[in-house]
Amino acid sequence: MKKDNKTLYLIEYKMKWTQAQSYCRYNYTDLASGLDQVDEEKYEAVIKGLIPDKKFSAWVGLFRDSWRWSDGSDFSFRYWDMELFIDTQSNKTCAMTLLNRSGKWSSDECDKEKPFFCYDGEFYNNLILIKENKTWEEALYYCRENYNDLVSITNSHDQNWIQEKVKQANSPYVWLGLRYTCTLGFWFWVTDEVVEYKNWASDVTADDCDMSGAMNRGSPHKWSKQADNKMFNFICSKK
Repeated sequence: MKKDNKTLYLIEYKMKWTQAQSYCRYNYTDLASGLDQVDEEKYEAVIKGLIPDKKFSAWVGLFRDSWRWSDGSDFSFRYWDMELFIDTQSNKTCAMTLLNRSGKWSSDECDKEKPFFCYDGEFYNNLILIKENKTWEEALYYCRENYNDLVSITNSHDQNWIQEKVKQANSPYVWLGLRYTCTLGFWFWVTDEVVEYKNWASDVTADDCDMSGAMNRGSPHKWSKQADNKMFNFICSKK
């Protein structure tokens, strides 16, 4: 079911919360998150539309650290079932939606196996990882000829989604649409966004001519300055 540019999927395989999170991030975008975007009536309608006759509980992307969403979305909407939810139970740190109680939330131990909800976001669906090794300039031309442009990252949400694509690359780094201009002495996105959000690795080299930005395939997926004649996979935006 599609809601606010997010498509929800019920996965009926039973998994632990962290396994469910990994499954969603590999196959979709993340565990169902950011449900603050719908009010109680609309949220209940979404749940009923997906699973009108189901009576079990299913994981969603909310966990306690304090309570926050798996994809980093703002946590303001609350739909706890106050008859069953006790926030002081320290061992119950992952949230589930109770399908036999109008989709209200409760918490449980994260190691229990349950079905779960994944979602695909519009931004994630707009990305394509090209598993061909090209120089930065070749990657730029390829994206512009076949899609829209090399990808830009303007906030932490973009970073989280793009790094899920990067994990699937077959090169150690993945080109981004990030370029250094020697003439003016600053980094810029080829899509004209200002470089305000930054995620450089701590050991990043000094700025130099003929350098472009790439994301490390390995965790924690920091940005790296690479000579633009090196050949890596790359990510294009479709629009």
